[in-house]
Amino acid sequence: MLPARPTTAPADPATSRTLARVRALVPDNVAVSGLTAMTDDLTVQLTRTLPIFIGAILVASFLLLMLVFRSVVVPLKAVLTNALSIGAVYGIVVAVFQWGWLGSLFGLDRTYLIASPLPTIFFAVLFGLSIDYEVFLLSRIREEYDAIGDSTEAVARGLAGTGRVITSAALIMTVVFLSFVTNPSPLVKMMGLGLAAAIVLDATIARMVLVPATMALLGRANWWLPRWLDRHLPRVRAGGTELPGEREAALAAVPERC
Repeated sequence: MLPARPTTAPADPATSRTLARVRALVPDNVAVSGLTAMTDDLTVQLTRTLPIFIGAILVASFLLLMLVFRSVVVPLKAVLTNALSIGAVYGIVVAVFQWGWLGSLFGLDRTYLIASPLPTIFFAVLFGLSIDYEVFLLSRIREEYDAIGDSTEAVARGLAGTGRVITSAALIMTVVFLSFVTNPSPLVKMMGLGLAAAIVLDATIARMVLVPATMALLGRANWWLPRWLDRHLPRVRAGGTELPGEREAALAAVPERC
């Protein structure tokens, strides 16, 4: 083991360039380790696999929502809305920590590079929370639509029935995540600010504005599903809700009594 100490800091780009030069000089059976080496290798690995990771989550979410709500438009809209919220959070974290916007407000004395695992962590956690809100809201809207058949009224009733619960849950999680910002570690601050900002954006702009507005405008098109696809998809319930036409089929199967 041969220790080598560079004159630059571990996160300095010059240290990464030094690491690349050392690895180019040593034989193939010699490994170069250390904090910078592990961080750079992790960054390279995440850069290669992040598109696969994001694509797998998007496809799985789309398919599951299509099975539950028997629609192509609803899951597509949900995936795009969630991706929009997460993209906005990436921008907020970069603006505060890398560009220094409002840095003093969060106790930052300088700018920091975004840790390479954070985009992956943000996407996984925030997409899961967003889908949770989405399913809760859409389930209620679908129940109302099956009952009254009017899309605009169903959206209004569904929003009125779930809005307080979604807002209350979002406030609780926002307060919890904002408490991370008080930690002196910049990494913990990044996680706290990113998660809190995502919850606020998703529960207000996305879930309470964009989703109801687009569903009210689309009307019956929200629940469009090709007939050939409807015949081949398995029937899945969302909670305790009934599938379209399920109640009528069950009543028709009951024998008449004199």
